[in-house]
Amino acid sequence: MAILAVNAGSSSLKFSLHALHQGHAQPHNLAGNIQGLEPGGQPEMAWTYQGQTHQESLSVATGQSAFHVALERLQQLVQTLDAAQGIQAVAHRVVHGGSDYTHSVRVTAQVLENLSRLNSLAPLHQPHNLEGIRRFQAAFPSIPQIACFDTAFHAHMPEVDYAFALPQSLQAQGIRRYGFHGLSYQYIQSVLQEKTLRGRGRAIMAHLGNGASLCAMRDGVSVATTMGFSALDGLMMGTRSGSLDAGVLLYLLEQGWTHERIEKLLYKQCGLLGVSGISADMRRLRADGSVNAQRAIDQFTHRIVREAGALTACLDGLDLLAFSGGIGENDAVLRQQVCERLSWTGLRIDPERNLQARGHSAWAIHAPDSRIEIWVIPTDEGRVAAREAAALLSAEPTTPEPASAG
Repeated sequence: MAILAVNAGSSSLKFSLHALHQGHAQPHNLAGNIQGLEPGGQPEMAWTYQGQTHQESLSVATGQSAFHVALERLQQLVQTLDAAQGIQAVAHRVVHGGSDYTHSVRVTAQVLENLSRLNSLAPLHQPHNLEGIRRFQAAFPSIPQIACFDTAFHAHMPEVDYAFALPQSLQAQGIRRYGFHGLSYQYIQSVLQEKTLRGRGRAIMAHLGNGASLCAMRDGVSVATTMGFSALDGLMMGTRSGSLDAGVLLYLLEQGWTHERIEKLLYKQCGLLGVSGISADMRRLRADGSVNAQRAIDQFTHRIVREAGALTACLDGLDLLAFSGGIGENDAVLRQQVCERLSWTGLRIDPERNLQARGHSAWAIHAPDSRIEIWVIPTDEGRVAAREAAALLSAEPTTPEPASAG
């Protein structure tokens, strides 16, 4: 018995298989990624199983859908592996659940219709998440599809944090701060509570990657986060602007910019890429060494420090700081610089332990005299989605409900 966890994007499909033991999802025994699924792309599939990494190219015939070919190959792979047992559900990461979906749900036609109304709030993710669900429904018609939401972890933030200073009529339409990266934060929370007593204290979790945000957590619950109504707010990101004066958008509209042009700017042409003019990849910017590359890195670092200071104030102090995400787990220089800038809190990083943290396991990097613990936690959104799906299935009635009359 197992749960297949997937994250469908515009050109890629991440997947992991999690065996169930007494109804609980275990660490993955299979994990991989299929890239090149965009129209005209060349699909490449890589996966790790029992410590061995495999890679292959997928052949797409004229007129075939690359996504369909990828699903067929994934289905074949899962069925032929010794450790792959009967799949009980497919758990999908869905970025936006809006006000209606604060818990994972079994997907129905109505659920898909409701979620599609949120596409404009996360255009880089939501449409592709939902298209992935539709394709998996067609490929695995007898298996439940479970939607697991990045916004759900933040659903119980206090009103003083989630409400914008807008008229009540607009708030009633659901215009509020939702927050994202919730599956990642849920996993980080669970690891911290296993590793340290401070995990139930005042913590800031930093998910830093192409998408980036911070979350303030107290007693294991999100109380504030940098992302808002959409996945644009807060930190500067790989290609997204982060926080921006709304007057800039009014100005661009006055200059004749269309909705489509503004959307493309904010989601795909800003952030590290826009500031540097070179790349959205922090590794490439580190290697570049130019003035523009350093300017982008400095601005990215500054925004993290600035927002961390604000969240520390919201928490009335800080007990723990955790780094995660592709940059947070692997960029020791960034962690060092952020922690040095936050030393006024009593936070002290251990330079040697910081260099030893490579994103393979949870690793403490604070110095012995630090008043605040510092951790690097490799995130695992797939395992959280699998846990959510397993819990949902176990809570469902074991006998069919009577059909409604009429």
